Amino acid sequence: MTHHRPFELAVPAGTADHMLGSEHAPVTVVEYGDFECPNCKQAAPAVKMLLERFVGRVRIAFRHFPLEEIHPHALAAALAAEAAAGQGEFWPMHDLLFDNQRHLKAPQLRGYAERLELDMTRFDAEIVDALYLQRVREDIEGGKLSGVRATPTFFINGKLQDISYGLQALEQGVEAALRS
Repeated sequence: MTHHRPFELAVPAGTADHMLGSEHAPVTVVEYGDFECPNCKQAAPAVKMLLERFVGRVRIAFRHFPLEEIHPHALAAALAAEAAAGQGEFWPMHDLLFDNQRHLKAPQLRGYAERLELDMTRFDAEIVDALYLQRVREDIEGGKLSGVRATPTFFINGKLQDISYGLQALEQGVEAALRS
């Protein structure tokens, strides 16, 4: 096991990630998030705004870090997002989950999949088999190795970005990364 410096991204962003933005963008923002976390819901529009503010210059990756001991539905929501991703609908599901954060029980998750017109036979089977559990666990593991303790946690080009004083720090962090 290689030892990583804390607060640096242990698992580099890559093709396995759920990405928005240009693949050639010089700046990559990686978020570790939890669909049941109110602060993550609050951050979601700010994250999307980065794409508008820095068109072609920033890309965003979302990784799962469900805090299961605080948020009883977070893991199920992550698995539903992955099942949607299997059908090319990760980001629409991501948005639905945050928009309906108080309603993340299994029948509701299934309802969002129906709203996205997913193949429900496949969705149901993948949920029953917990097909994406390993992937979610790998996200959590990579997050822990990177020093993630809470959600949302952001890394800009692999370095931890402190947002404790507000989300405008994300924009400032991207600007600094573009200058460096």
